[in-house]
Amino acid sequence: MRTTLVVDAVALKDALAAEARALGFDVVGVTRPDALGDAKPYFERFIAQGQHGDMDWLAATAARRTDPQVLWPEARSVIMLGMNYGPDRDPLDILKERALGAISVYAQGDDYHELIKSRLKAIARWLVASGGGDVKVFVDTAAVMEKPLAASAGLGWQGKHTNLVSRRHGSWLFLGAIFTTLELPADLPEIDHCGSCHACLDICPTRAFPAPYRLDARRCISYLTIEHKGPIPREFRPLMGNRIYGCDDCLAVCPWNKYAAVGREAKLAAREALRAPTLAELSRLDDAAFRALFAKTAVKRAGRDRFVRNVLIAIGNSGDAALAVEAERLLDDPSPLVRGAAVWALARLEPQRFALLAEKLVPDADQSVRDEWAAA
Repeated sequence: MRTTLVVDAVALKDALAAEARALGFDVVGVTRPDALGDAKPYFERFIAQGQHGDMDWLAATAARRTDPQVLWPEARSVIMLGMNYGPDRDPLDILKERALGAISVYAQGDDYHELIKSRLKAIARWLVASGGGDVKVFVDTAAVMEKPLAASAGLGWQGKHTNLVSRRHGSWLFLGAIFTTLELPADLPEIDHCGSCHACLDICPTRAFPAPYRLDARRCISYLTIEHKGPIPREFRPLMGNRIYGCDDCLAVCPWNKYAAVGREAKLAAREALRAPTLAELSRLDDAAFRALFAKTAVKRAGRDRFVRNVLIAIGNSGDAALAVEAERLLDDPSPLVRGAAVWALARLEPQRFALLAEKLVPDADQSVRDEWAAA
């Protein structure tokens, strides 16, 4: 229900910022629904060139995504909020420990969608009670281009890795949006502070950035380990190392980062079990154990089969022959996706054992798995 109150817009915005910070948000800014800048032509080119890969929903929601007023014509202001989830240590250190699995920082704790959405709703209720109008709340899963809107609202700028960068919080901000029919004073956009730095481009293992400020998701390890549903393309497997869910390389190398995690609340902290899990233990997860380990985390949405596929790629990259037994055991897994990855991992670690099994085993019923045997 729409409520109408007579309030001072500047005072309301100041009170809104105080309310947001009291609920755990580190930054808050306001922009207009039409303030996407050049994000629309960039996104349209991204889709036209097929760089979104399997993420068909991006193309399907393009009209709403590139124009917030198509999403909600009544919106007059967009409130962008950010919550710092920065780690307390360099997340790239684990990449040297090849028998361990590297899970992206954002996914090591509770699912941020649920954590943020409940707080956004609380702020939205406060806003309606205090200033009237109508509101809608969005967190990541909706057709909203959070990063360009956040940049327009002054929370940071989109770096050369296409992610939002903050001078205070680096590349570690969870974003949420509140659309409102109220006319609130807009903030000035943040200017780009990347300068001549291109560390985030240089460190990408799979060269997923065809140019600064452009991403080809089909080459991105985050996309491959989270969104991609089929077998990982063979050309990228050796480059993945032990990254089993997401990739923090381009974020972690940004010179604006800080690793003290000062003031970060406990709910955003990593679970100890997910900081540095062993590949051997993860490879043994059945569906029930997977759900139990990753309950209330972002990882759970990927599903057990896709996740164990990633673990097997990491096992194949580990160089540890002792892990070959885990790959061999999964040659009989019910999932063709897992069996195919197990073939690749075993062939990498124990080529002689692999050759012996290839002679003895009956050809797999699934064509994709047979293709893996043939390729290996």
